[in-house]
This record gives sequence, structure tokens and C-alpha cells, in this order.
Amino acid sequence: MPASLVADTERVLADAGRVLVEEIERYLAARPRRTAHPLVSRTTEELVAEALAGPAVGAPAPVLAPPSALLRALPDWASPAFRCRQGAGRAVSVAEHLELTALVIEKYGWARGRLRTRRGARCIVGAQAVLYRLGYGDERTAVRAGEALQAVLAGRGLAMPYPAWNDAPGRTEGEVVYLLRQAASHARGDGR
Repeated sequence: MPASLVADTERVLADAGRVLVEEIERYLAARPRRTAHPLVSRTTEELVAEALAGPAVGAPAPVLAPPSALLRALPDWASPAFRCRQGAGRAVSVAEHLELTALVIEKYGWARGRLRTRRGARCIVGAQAVLYRLGYGDERTAVRAGEALQAVLAGRGLAMPYPAWNDAPGRTEGEVVYLLRQAASHARGDGR
């Protein structure tokens, strides 16, 4: 393949990957943090009032723009190439990881019986892998998110592992996204 074609392809892939990272960063920046930061710019009273208010009940879930066909088809092994300097290795809470997993499924589509389809749709584990490879959270965050999913399923009286639940006949994307958001809610401690 000519060097110019390789360079053009790499540039297009980099642009497509950067879009996903930018949208995740916007989502995370808009999320209220419940922990103090060394550069806190609000009074203690404001921070206490915010913490006591808890998360907004009934707030609409964030939405990401649909990905390009190129980004959907991008192989998972190429994801680390799109880590932005701020996102690589970025700590996210278990609840944020679960919300972002739901967003990846909504954006890319949902898959049953495999991590991803040729068109880029992903199961729960496949969506978690995208976030991990992009540097949002670490292996411990993903494991704890899996435990949160298992806890919600156990609360429903189901003992099957969440990947098997994802792949069950008759399962729908809506049920998968609902499970992820319910587990995120429980991880935040608001029990919705």
C-alpha cells in the first residue's frame, strides 16, 4: 500500500477515534463530582448542600452522537491509539463506567453472543472493553462494575453471569441499557 494512502487512512481513523474520546470527555465533565478537589472553588456550605441533594432523580440520560461507520468498524485493538492525553488512565467511578458502557451500546448498537459485530455493535463486556482500552477506568473499575451488574441481577432473583444474561434469547437492547443504568444507580447509592 502506498505510504500516502497509509498516512491518509491513519489520519481518518485518528479523527474518528478522537470524536468518541471528546464526547466521553464532555459527558464526564458535565457529571457532578461528589468529592472535594484540591482546587475547590466553592464554599463548604455549597459543597455540603450539593452532596446532600444527591443525584438528580429523573434526569435524562446523556446522549452521544452516532458514530461514523468507520469508527464502528474500527478493530478493538486499535482503540488505544485514540487515548487522549487527558483521558488515558483517567479514573472513573463504577457508576460512571456503567453509564458510559450504556452510552457505548446506545451509540454503537448492541450485540448478543459475541463481543462485537462487524458493524461495531457491542455486548456489555465489549462496551466495557472499549472504555478500558481508551483509558477510562482500569481493570478494577470494570470488575467492580461487573459486580454491580451481578448484584442487580441477584436482586431480581437471577444467578446467571451478566455476560450470559446479555446473550439470552429474547433479550433486547433496551433491557441491557436498563440493567446498566440500574446498576449505575445502585453503585451511586441512590437505589433507583
